[in-house]
Amino acid sequence: MIAEKFIASCTEKGLIYDEKLPDVVISIGGDGTLLNAFHRYAHQLDHVRFVGVHTGHLGFYTDWRDYEYEDLVTSLLHDEGKSVTYPLLDVTINYHDEQASAHFLALNESTFKQVSGTMVLDIYIKDQLFERFRGDGICISTPTGSTAYNKSIGGAVLHPRLEALQLAEIASINNRVFRTLSSAMILAPDEWITVKPAEQNEFLLGIDQFTHQHTNISEINYRIATERIHFAHYRHTSFWRRVEDAFIGAREKNEI
Repeated sequence: MIAEKFIASCTEKGLIYDEKLPDVVISIGGDGTLLNAFHRYAHQLDHVRFVGVHTGHLGFYTDWRDYEYEDLVTSLLHDEGKSVTYPLLDVTINYHDEQASAHFLALNESTFKQVSGTMVLDIYIKDQLFERFRGDGICISTPTGSTAYNKSIGGAVLHPRLEALQLAEIASINNRVFRTLSSAMILAPDEWITVKPAEQNEFLLGIDQFTHQHTNISEINYRIATERIHFAHYRHTSFWRRVEDAFIGAREKNEI
């Protein structure tokens, strides 16, 4: 396996393998594998840098292919500590009872849905009521996460250097009686979103690839996190090159 070969090569070159307190986390697989690595080491973001190695096509968080692992080892040996950073999403849940607030960080997005029936939410921007939403749910994404679930529900694709939140509605109800903006919204980095369920139900909160079930929610606050994810900067693939490769493939077609 590529992971075993990579670890063996690192050990042979004198690099130390440390799962508990790493300086650089190497993710070998795909973007989902890197998301798992991010959540595993989210409490060490102040000193950890990430590197993504993809075993298929280049992903949005990967700069290396699996057959380039020897080149990656060489880059690790000549590491100068450079990094590229991307914004994260801060999610805080408050409850009606005395239950302590819950806090999460997301690299891609957070979704908020109801287990059954139509979800009714009051959506606030900077503590001012913006709209009452009725529909299946909402998706709040980071710029790097804009190419994930957000894109599939009509959200815009944002360059990761833009520190912005994006809110996209999931199957909102719009008629003569109930109205929402029904368009994706991009918020400035100093703005935040608060959602308050109008009724008490069972809810599903998605944090990247993880889903948590909650009840008795008073409100959820979304904002750009003070923490950031750092990717080791040995080489960097253009974000728009990644987008073209993932969704269009024009370069590959032109090469045929």
